[in-house]
Amino acid sequence: MEKILIVGATGSTGKRIIEILNNSQSFEPVAMIRKEEQKSIFDDMEVQSVLADLEQDDFSAALKGIKKVIFTAGSGSKTGPDKTTEVDEKGAIKIIDAAKKAKVKKFIMLSAMDADEPSKHKELEHYLKAKAAADEHLRNSGLTYTIIRPGRLTDDMGMGRVKLATKLDEAGEIARDDVAFLLIMSLADPLVKNMTFEAIEGEEPIKSAMIELSKS
Repeated sequence: MEKILIVGATGSTGKRIIEILNNSQSFEPVAMIRKEEQKSIFDDMEVQSVLADLEQDDFSAALKGIKKVIFTAGSGSKTGPDKTTEVDEKGAIKIIDAAKKAKVKKFIMLSAMDADEPSKHKELEHYLKAKAAADEHLRNSGLTYTIIRPGRLTDDMGMGRVKLATKLDEAGEIARDDVAFLLIMSLADPLVKNMTFEAIEGEEPIKSAMIELSKS
């Protein structure tokens, strides 16, 4: 089984990913945590955890034995621009570089819709610029990657149906459940390889939508 490091494991999307992967026959999730007291969450799920912080510089222990990384971390909406830069941009860049050094096979990034057009959203401009910088660094890293840019995330039940495109001409929302499945499906080596795409709720089942996008 391939070990998958989940960066941002204690967040809503990260937890969903771990719950799904924990029942997988192919992948073993490893939760990256910032605080020792978070370990019990994953101990109760019988999931391995590693202690590491995106504001540190050494990720060698966290990446030991890891085959692929799913990055879902974020500074959160209640923090200021400095923290966004530290976590969403600099932290992401540091772990991308560490993953390359550790010879990770694939790096899957949870980004945000319109990260390529930050000025469209004045209130989110700093956040989107940070995401764009991390995305660009990943694309230029030499790692095999997938970058998913979802619309507004909701806590609704996932319907398993999406609309995907390298650039959607419409805004929309998408359930965290469905985003979790998109990120997990991206672990499959041939799917959405070295692609950046946007995702919102739609009509097409996730699997067929991703296969179709992979052919484009």
